[in-house]
Amino acid sequence: MRAPVPAALYLQSGPQKPFDSMESDLIDLRFPGVILATALLASPLPAAAKEIVVHMKNQGADGAMVFEPSYVKAAPGDTIRFQPTDASHNAETMANMLPAGAAAMKGGMNKEAVLTVSKPGLYGIKCMPHYSMGMVALVQVGKVTPADLAAAKAVKLPPFAAKRMTAALAKVK
Repeated sequence: MRAPVPAALYLQSGPQKPFDSMESDLIDLRFPGVILATALLASPLPAAAKEIVVHMKNQGADGAMVFEPSYVKAAPGDTIRFQPTDASHNAETMANMLPAGAAAMKGGMNKEAVLTVSKPGLYGIKCMPHYSMGMVALVQVGKVTPADLAAAKAVKLPPFAAKRMTAALAKVK
């Protein structure tokens, strides 16, 4: 019985090329690929959305009942995950410190809360059970106008929350 003929032999036609000629064909085939790769690398690519983690803690670098970090700079499309490192916390947006048209977020007690930011501006975040103890955070999305910053500074908060929010607002650029 005869061994089967490899399919590659059926595809060849005409006389065989010398090795040097085949190498030049390979170079010719690589040239368009190099041009395509260069064009793709030179074109601007959309930035990938980031995922940022904020911990809800009983004790942190800024004292008791804190979000760490308490200030986050994000871009539209980014996702901020508020994770309960310690028990008895939640994260929710402040209705009086939220960009116009932005969706509110309210996480459950002892549950991760997820905020995907879509609108530029300032998002005030609080832990409802510890709000009066100053458990607040600030998310800056994109560029903030002077009017946005002034409006955020004018929001009335409990005294300890106001102190921590003032420190976070000082980081806005």
